Amino acid sequence: MGVSSALPSTLLLVAAMALLFSGAGVDAATRHYNFDVQMTNVTRLCSTKSIVTVNGQFPGPKVFAREGDHLVVKVVNNVPYNVTIHWHGVRQLRSGWADGPAYVTQCPIQPGQSYTYRFQIIGQRGTLWWHAHVSWLRATLYGPLVILPPAGVPYPFLPAPDEEVPIMLGEWWKDDTEAVIADALRTGGGPNISDAYTINGLPGPLYNCSAQDTLWLKVKPGKTYMLRLINAALNDELFFAVANHTLTIVDVDASYIKPLVVGALVITPGQTANVLLTALPTRPNASFYMLARPYSTTQGTFDNTTVAGVLEYDVDPTTTTTTSSSSSLPVVLSPTLPAINDTSFVGNFSSKLRSLASAEYPAAVPQEVDRRFFFTVGLGTHPCAVNGTCQGPNGSRLAASINNVSFVLPTSTALLQSHFTGKSRGVYASNFPVYPLMPFNYTGAPPNNTNVMNGTKVVVLPFGTSVELVMQDTSILGAESHPLHLHGFNFYVVGQGFGNFDPVNDPAKFNLVDPVERNTVGVHAGGWVAVRFRADNPGVWFMHCHLEVHLSWGLKMAWVVMDGSQPNQKLPPPPADLPKC
Repeated sequence: MGVSSALPSTLLLVAAMALLFSGAGVDAATRHYNFDVQMTNVTRLCSTKSIVTVNGQFPGPKVFAREGDHLVVKVVNNVPYNVTIHWHGVRQLRSGWADGPAYVTQCPIQPGQSYTYRFQIIGQRGTLWWHAHVSWLRATLYGPLVILPPAGVPYPFLPAPDEEVPIMLGEWWKDDTEAVIADALRTGGGPNISDAYTINGLPGPLYNCSAQDTLWLKVKPGKTYMLRLINAALNDELFFAVANHTLTIVDVDASYIKPLVVGALVITPGQTANVLLTALPTRPNASFYMLARPYSTTQGTFDNTTVAGVLEYDVDPTTTTTTSSSSSLPVVLSPTLPAINDTSFVGNFSSKLRSLASAEYPAAVPQEVDRRFFFTVGLGTHPCAVNGTCQGPNGSRLAASINNVSFVLPTSTALLQSHFTGKSRGVYASNFPVYPLMPFNYTGAPPNNTNVMNGTKVVVLPFGTSVELVMQDTSILGAESHPLHLHGFNFYVVGQGFGNFDPVNDPAKFNLVDPVERNTVGVHAGGWVAVRFRADNPGVWFMHCHLEVHLSWGLKMAWVVMDGSQPNQKLPPPPADLPKC
């Protein structure tokens, strides 16, 4: 099919890397990777197309590190598109030049050019991932980032996994995704939905002409496996479950949590979760589906299909535990997943996640707050051009906004470059509204005027500011869940609920003891979420919806964190090879 799979032998490779790393010294290592971004022909669903890949692999290569290691990744762009790589969830402490969002921290790497990302993994261990951060290229340009604890430091949970495997959930279009989003932006309507979901790039046996492209995960009775689960889908939150097996979640977004046993889970685009699966003690007379399908409350169309992989028991001691494809299916049992629109399940699930909050891994949630913000997030419209024809509601163009501002990225420079050089005039304004300028009943009847304004506005914070941010969904064009991702920081989810946030009564219910620590959080459909973080990382940091279509429509903004007074609180100068616009 013209592509080499990056993940078919993952169990063996992760185990081998763990053994390799266990012999490493206590000093941090510097690990080098080369990313050749190239076009590669791939066949799925009996249809072949040319996609953007790294090193010809789909999904892309695994990046391994230990906590404290330095990563040096040289990216060479050999495709006809501008490219950047974002290291999703990496704190990038004082290394904002390596964060990756186009026109925020860097200009894109143009065709034929290269850029080397250099950063250190500080205070993080678990599962993160990397992906393109330009247009819709991340539909195929993504891969796992596995961060192991320092040498000699065990996992803070039992049982310790015998083996580990990344499980990347994605979406697949038969059409060129760049053409899909270009057409949507041209017409002002919604984009064409995907043709399938994938597990490690494979749609699986529930789609036509796809049985040969199925993930088979072979396990041994009684062994414990850690699934490093990543939702790399562009536009859909996903339920996930394995038939006849419970899952114990021990880590989300590379932060340890109190172990949570579930039969099914929900994971938004951008989120990760490490889950333990203990195989049955004796080999059963069946195999078991691993299923993922969408959670959605949208009034529009979405990909309402299900992707399947197969968990298969292997009792031959000479057989290496691995993943593979099979041309035929045995008797396979299916799990029960929540209903497509089961918002109650989503709310209950997210409310049960708690930080480990131990002496070794404390929950450093800010107890006092310096600045409070209230952001509405949701869909809206732009007027259609005079004499134009648009496919949005009532002939308008679909848009998305935070506090009614639909964010417009610059194209002649990057925000971080403008900030660092002190030349922000004409590039961005520092008057992003800290609360809605025209309050309304956010989850009730929508206002008559659904138009949003365009702007390149940011929030400026002094170094060390303790921030409390409440994000409120709106029902202007229907209540929807919005996964919000913050670059450069982790935050603590101190509260969440449904309906309109009550600033008088809801804060009294906040969890300031062991709230879950994340970098991506879902704002409930028709609800709100409250987070706290400390602005201790100088630079310009993007915050945006991780539903790619809402990001394309403008549901994004940026925080500018000023330098602190100490040398280790200042952003270093840009690297010499930083791309130019």
